[in-house]
Amino acid sequence: MSQTFIESSIPHQKLYDGAPFPLVLTPGKGVENLGLTHLTHSIKAHKPWLQSLLHRAGAVLLRDFPVTAASDFNDVVEAFGFAELPYVGGAAPRTNVVGRVFTANEAPPDQKIPFHHEMAQLMIQIEDSLGFLKQVPEFPSKLFFFCEVEPGTGGETPIVLSHIVYERMKTKHPEFVQRLEEHGLMYIRVLGEEDDPSSPIGRGWKSTFLTHDKITAEKSSILIRAAQLGMKLEWTEDGVKTIMGPIPAVKLDESRQRKVWFNSMVAAYTGWEDARNDPVKAVTFGDGQPLPADIIYDCLKILEDECVAVPWQKGDVLLLDNWAVLHSRRPFDPPRRVLASLCK
Repeated sequence: MSQTFIESSIPHQKLYDGAPFPLVLTPGKGVENLGLTHLTHSIKAHKPWLQSLLHRAGAVLLRDFPVTAASDFNDVVEAFGFAELPYVGGAAPRTNVVGRVFTANEAPPDQKIPFHHEMAQLMIQIEDSLGFLKQVPEFPSKLFFFCEVEPGTGGETPIVLSHIVYERMKTKHPEFVQRLEEHGLMYIRVLGEEDDPSSPIGRGWKSTFLTHDKITAEKSSILIRAAQLGMKLEWTEDGVKTIMGPIPAVKLDESRQRKVWFNSMVAAYTGWEDARNDPVKAVTFGDGQPLPADIIYDCLKILEDECVAVPWQKGDVLLLDNWAVLHSRRPFDPPRRVLASLCK
């Protein structure tokens, strides 16, 4: 399609129905010397083709292109032209770097971040033309990641196709999956006042709701929006408990006409742990009943079996379809700096 982009192979890819996962694009001959402006112009010129690749593969890795700094990455994101999704309601501590670029989850390097669809637990209620309330997604449809500094060791961002996880879980645990599809999931998380950088879910209520005053927060439009997101709040002496759900755990990916394992069940049950949160209590069936631990950990094994973990190289840009792909983060030895951008 374009001499700027050449489909390439790397050792870590998997094949699903003959299609590589992730799909890898590298520069055509001589393109790596043409600079960032040529790259961004090429992205704009070939956006429909690039989007078709993303829809086909679920994940596209741009490697060896002239993207070296956060500002370059911001230009690449802007070139794709996807609308920005503000980071409101998410659990991970993040810092704005430049433009629409943020740090990825700032959890300590020795901690693993479990598999999840980004902000899968968020849905917003809107009124339709007949006056009925309906839930629509408030999570990003696409994610960009950029490796500014390669990890010393480890630090991969493993990815896995969500429909494959659903198919394997449906085959192995049909009754459990049926109950999930009937009842959905409930997520419970306790937020402190300030961000806790030692926790992968340590975003405090001040930054979550963009306010510095509890009295103001209780009356602010951000709190009204939190209610729209299906997020019930219970204030405590040292923080606030958020209750989200029931939320569907399995969704239909309408663009591909297949069901996907669209939830944060394993992430919450195995990873939502800090001084305020007990992961076993962080997620339940939508009717409040506890989840079976053995099936949760079997699902984790399926995720690990099916995932692809490509070691980061400086300058890598990874584009994910959040409807199709779950992602995680492995522990690492510093240095490592991976940046992110969320799109509607």
